[in-house]
Amino acid sequence: MTYSRRKTLRRFEKSRDAHELTFSCQGRRPLLVNDDWNRLLADHINQATSRHGYDLIAYVFMPEHVHLLVLPHEKCRSISVLLSGIKRPFSYRVKQILAESHDPLLDELTIQQRPGINAFRFWLEGAGYDRNLTNTQTFEAAIEYIHNNPARRGLCERAIDWRWSSARHFLEPGSQSDDSLPRLDSIPVQWKSTGNGFY
Repeated sequence: MTYSRRKTLRRFEKSRDAHELTFSCQGRRPLLVNDDWNRLLADHINQATSRHGYDLIAYVFMPEHVHLLVLPHEKCRSISVLLSGIKRPFSYRVKQILAESHDPLLDELTIQQRPGINAFRFWLEGAGYDRNLTNTQTFEAAIEYIHNNPARRGLCERAIDWRWSSARHFLEPGSQSDDSLPRLDSIPVQWKSTGNGFY
């Protein structure tokens, strides 16, 4: 077990900016290689975006981190509430699964929060990375970056080959949907530029 000190991240939120979010597994370990856990994560993303007033535009689950691109509704909760609504219940359920199966990973992901107090940590502590996107150019560049992440890392040959990504939705419109993946929302017209290959 390791000792952990709370980290904070200042947030600069503007009500109608898009957000490119990144959050990582504890110790940046490749914990997201389990399809059952990834399906569970997708479900919690669906629940949290719906409950807290966000549209999910693009995503990728990498082995050790997650990228999401979200757009807030006019009435929405803060990004920190959205992230907590994804990460906390998912982590709690994974902890239950590990405890039920007596998996040694439970102990490996248990840290000393402070003397005498231990805590399970699936996610790296801290808020992660939140980048505000204010125009169509940065918005589309973020989508492209998210989708190319697995191929850039050598995890697959083409972006559409990575199952846990929204790339196929963008690059092969009309392809068969997979209910185990996060649910995507339509891109509002004001975030679409003309003459691109996304839509």
